[in-house]
Amino acid sequence: MNKQKGFTLIELVVVIIILGILAVTAAPKFINLQSDARLSALSGMKASVQGANSLIYSKAAIAGKEKGGTGGAETLDIGLGTGNEINIVYGYMKATEDDFEKGLDVKFAAGADGKPTDSDDTEEWIIQEGTSKVTIWQKGAPAACKLEYTQATGTASGPTFAAMPLSTAC
Repeated sequence: MNKQKGFTLIELVVVIIILGILAVTAAPKFINLQSDARLSALSGMKASVQGANSLIYSKAAIAGKEKGGTGGAETLDIGLGTGNEINIVYGYMKATEDDFEKGLDVKFAAGADGKPTDSDDTEEWIIQEGTSKVTIWQKGAPAACKLEYTQATGTASGPTFAAMPLSTAC
């Protein structure tokens, strides 16, 4: 009697079921990579703002401008050549697109909810100005995946950030 070599139908079905279970448990890990990357980029932007504010505040303190003039507002030459005066409030960056571009050396596109106002904008970051507050998105990110910066309101407190979104919002 000849013995045939191969897999039985039951063995094949068991292997397919095991592969299906592995795919279902592993797929969410791979699907969530884009959200995690967006959140990491947003965290990097927050760290950049904090670092720039530390340097700007130090420079303002050396110049004696950390307490601010009327309403805490002053201008500070950040030393990068002509026309690089930045508006500061109590020694920290004022919440405007122009001051963020100068303080961070990043180009922003005006817009909201992760979309630029002008569809031809090629900048990677979107900014929306509010009253003493800016909101920043990475281009193409969902509206909830944002960084909110509120400028300093007095000499005793620095600028504040809204809580970072969860990766599921990005």
